[in-house]
Amino acid sequence: MIEKFYDIGKKLFPLNRSITGKDTLKTLKIISKSFKNFKIKSIKSGTKVFDWKIPPEWNVSEAFILDNCNKKIVDFKNNNLHLVGYSKPVKLILTKKKLLKKLYSLKNNPNAIPYVTSYYRKNWGFCVTENFKKKLIKKYRSFDKFKILINSKFNKNGSLNYGEVYIKGKVEKEILISTYICHPSMANNELSGPIVSMSLISHFKNLNNYYSMRFLFIPETIGSIAYISKNLEKLKKKVFCGFNISCIGDERSHSYILSKYKNSPSDEALLLAYKKLKIRKITEFSFLERGSDERQFNSYGVDLKITSVSRTKYGEFKEYHTSLDNFDLVTKKGLREGYNVVKKALEIIHKKDFPKSKILCEPFLTKRKLYPTLSRANHKNVKANNFLDFLQYSDGNNSLEKISLLIKVNIKKTRKIFKNLKKYNLVY
Repeated sequence: MIEKFYDIGKKLFPLNRSITGKDTLKTLKIISKSFKNFKIKSIKSGTKVFDWKIPPEWNVSEAFILDNCNKKIVDFKNNNLHLVGYSKPVKLILTKKKLLKKLYSLKNNPNAIPYVTSYYRKNWGFCVTENFKKKLIKKYRSFDKFKILINSKFNKNGSLNYGEVYIKGKVEKEILISTYICHPSMANNELSGPIVSMSLISHFKNLNNYYSMRFLFIPETIGSIAYISKNLEKLKKKVFCGFNISCIGDERSHSYILSKYKNSPSDEALLLAYKKLKIRKITEFSFLERGSDERQFNSYGVDLKITSVSRTKYGEFKEYHTSLDNFDLVTKKGLREGYNVVKKALEIIHKKDFPKSKILCEPFLTKRKLYPTLSRANHKNVKANNFLDFLQYSDGNNSLEKISLLIKVNIKKTRKIFKNLKKYNLVY
């Protein structure tokens, strides 16, 4: 399964994805060919989404630097990371000194082209390796001139595109799985998430799943904010846990960030998945070290309790946001192991019940013959108290096994309590 989508990932690698643009849409169209129910949706540029606005759609046809002999020394067509993302159109001549101010490189990673963007303020620039920059400084004289051309366009009537797959389960409660499609020419930070998500869709789409599942392929940050803005009521009603999948294709380690209060069913399932798969090389990162769309899904007022899962976490590997993040770093073995973790966690969730009370405050158990009609001093009704204790922890986050531990009742009796409460339509 990984093999098929690995090849699609390699096909997607050179496309100039960004938060908007033709190649982001092209990426979604290529992915959609594998799934009949893959829906591509769009939100118009200029649309207000909470505190943000969808930016104009950005596209580039060419961008390069010519030296004093009219030789192309930097060309966007050779590597789209050479151009600062969302660069404005430019046509001018610069001295070496002024050009150097618009060249971005990494001194501590001299063979890498960095990934640099300027989404929300008009700017421009080129990205090169530090070694190239040193050669340029040495080779050209201070009065040499360089021609700059960036043929880019901003379309205020454009749109932000994203993809969505819905797999209906036995119940409407949903597991949300999100990944992003907005980075050009990077394998782990960009394509590993979509490859694993595609593999998961392929695995679960024909199964008799208990919970429904919703897969998102969105531009990071602005995409998740826009999606939440348009679907908040539905998300809060149906989604009870999920995963943000990012940087999941290398072979170095496994890592994760639990939901904000570490109380999500997906938190519990992920930790159990690592245990069942006997994975020991794992790093837990604090929610304070978040950086992907778990930020938005766990935000105040949204509170979807999404868990973030990776191999080596974003920002923690030297190739991150550079041209060295390629398919030498991302391997079939690394992807398969990352896929196995999320698949196992999803399987665990589907096998568990996460009761949620249908009534605010304590229900009137007496009319349902679950509580005695007489109240006597120093007399405890253990059975009735167990019902009430069970309901106290029925918030949709706790599995039956966890509730069993919390109320100190064995799992067999806990299941019986759940059955009785469901009979009276008090939980679901």
